[in-house]
Amino acid sequence: MDLTWHGHSTWHVSLDGTDLLVDPFFDNPKTDVDPATLDPDFVLLTHGHADHVAHVPEFADTTVVATPELAAYVEDEFGVADTVGMNLGGTVECGDAHVTMHRADHTNGANTSYEHDLGTPAGYVIGDTVPARTRDEESVSFYHAGDTGLMTEMRDVIGSFLDPDAAAVPIGDHFTMGPWQAAIAVDWLGVDHALPMHYDTFPPIEQDPEEFAREVRAAGADAEVHAPDGDETVRLTGNLLD
Repeated sequence: MDLTWHGHSTWHVSLDGTDLLVDPFFDNPKTDVDPATLDPDFVLLTHGHADHVAHVPEFADTTVVATPELAAYVEDEFGVADTVGMNLGGTVECGDAHVTMHRADHTNGANTSYEHDLGTPAGYVIGDTVPARTRDEESVSFYHAGDTGLMTEMRDVIGSFLDPDAAAVPIGDHFTMGPWQAAIAVDWLGVDHALPMHYDTFPPIEQDPEEFAREVRAAGADAEVHAPDGDETVRLTGNLLD
């Protein structure tokens, strides 16, 4: 599995023959990519805030996965032709990937000509097998936490039962967890690898990822922290990240 961070919460996940793009927002200082040059098979949306859906119109011909409310919104607002409306706890097949949705603690909505209820904010566990107690030891999975605060489901459900190998967690503070709470999340999740996101996009969320790494160590987590440069790709193989 290849993971490419395009800044903020935008990740490109390549798994076997399937490319997934999470939260397309390329108006951030960490990326030089023109979204028009990308051709993902699926676009996954965690919630409807503008800094997560801004470039959805570039992918109007791509299958978009989101909560039913958000899926309906991007159909109406952005002309997306093909959507998969799923909900919390569900798993859907997206090509070679199995995508499980879990809630995130955040707000959601869009102000256009009227207020849209866009459903519950979410995160995704993306893996090469269906989540199960009998999961193949060679399988691999990545947790995109979405915009969220610290929540005990990270310990009691996602870490314990979905068991991701790596997690991207927001560290920007102000609108999401900051480094301290994100480090607790990493410890609760029990992942081997932690990747910070949702930081340094604009002044209120400026952070030093080294502070996050220090907090992860202070929390006693076993995870190795990786802070990719913008548009950098890392490869996740089992419990190894290169």
